[in-house]
Amino acid sequence: MTTDPIADYLTRIRNAVKANHRIVEIPASNLKKGITKILFEKGYILNYKFEEAVDKKGGNIKIALKYHPSTKIPAINTISRISRPGLRKYCSHDNLPRVMNGLGIAIISTSRGLITDKEARKDGVGGEVICYVS
Repeated sequence: MTTDPIADYLTRIRNAVKANHRIVEIPASNLKKGITKILFEKGYILNYKFEEAVDKKGGNIKIALKYHPSTKIPAINTISRISRPGLRKYCSHDNLPRVMNGLGIAIISTSRGLITDKEARKDGVGGEVICYVS
């Protein structure tokens, strides 16, 4: 069992993309579900499905990864953890990061929930920088 479930989530996606898998299955939590919804809304994954466990504890997330139809290049180029348990990274609304000069996204945990860096900049809220996706 890992001490950082978000790092485990990102690593499973990263490994599945490198191995050209179509579907990856990950243990679920509310934070992971929020990150998955953002990845789907921004077009980094093809689809997702939340599966509840029989004993109502945990469950799984099935993620269908997205690839270019003819060249088989994955939609997720890099996905990296920024704030970790040993070193938390927080940013104010006027100091939010730009990933690849706006081509990628940063997922921010704010008082309004999980949102992207662009939405946080627009809403004028800061928070903990969870990860970068490009």
